[in-house]
Amino acid sequence: MTIKINDELRAYIDPLTPDEYDSLERSLLAEGCRDALVLWGDLLVDGHNRYAICTKHNLPFQTIQNERFTSIDDVHLWMIDNHLGRRSVSDFQRGILALRKKDIVLARARALEEAAAAAQASSDAAADAETSSPPPVLATRESIAKAARVSSATIGQIEKIQREAAPELVQAVKAGNISINAAAAVATLPVDAQQAAVAGGRKELREAARLVREQKAAARPPKAPKEEGAEGDAKAAGPATDSEHARLLEKIATLEEENAKLRRQVVGLTTALETARREAGGG
Repeated sequence: MTIKINDELRAYIDPLTPDEYDSLERSLLAEGCRDALVLWGDLLVDGHNRYAICTKHNLPFQTIQNERFTSIDDVHLWMIDNHLGRRSVSDFQRGILALRKKDIVLARARALEEAAAAAQASSDAAADAETSSPPPVLATRESIAKAARVSSATIGQIEKIQREAAPELVQAVKAGNISINAAAAVATLPVDAQQAAVAGGRKELREAARLVREQKAAARPPKAPKEEGAEGDAKAAGPATDSEHARLLEKIATLEEENAKLRRQVVGLTTALETARREAGGG
């Protein structure tokens, strides 16, 4: 039979690295294609790499139809769940896949609500169907984190990377050159600063993340002293003296100066990295 390849489906999951692809090719040449390719009609859903290798080397393979698919969303959800169950998928990839699943599930839930509302306008029977429908899953960050088997804080960092990170920084996370936590910090920098940090390699990425964290820490206002006891104790302590007030003002001024210094360091790092990159390109 003719097997059709959809480029969007093939790229829906991050491709194998060259080393992973070579390993798969050696395995298929040595042991054959033991796992069946999954099809939806004549459309290839799972097994793009195996299909390419088998076709290249004229290796036999088997196919299986998944008859539960009724839409391309069904195909996407199946692909996501299939890859979330694999050990080799990184935490960043898990988070991205779980967020994709959330978008599909919530879009379906909204469509069902709109259909139920439209039906209710013409029939009272639709009200019963609407009240009996289950709530959408993956509606909270905690449920997304559970599906991805990562922390909810990690999901928040991945969302930040998706929104603010330069493509070069995203690729660095996927390649394992920077952690999710550090990448979320670097993503707060201007795009050119992110690109310069990525060009500088792992060491410069870690340094950029450290500077951002220190800058944020310095920018936080000092915490108010905790109350120690009842109202009587507070009264006994009396109001803050002029010298205490002066010390607080001095501390705030010091923090602001440190914050400005860290900002200058970030700018200097960005300029140095950009200069080094231009010199390397000119050489």
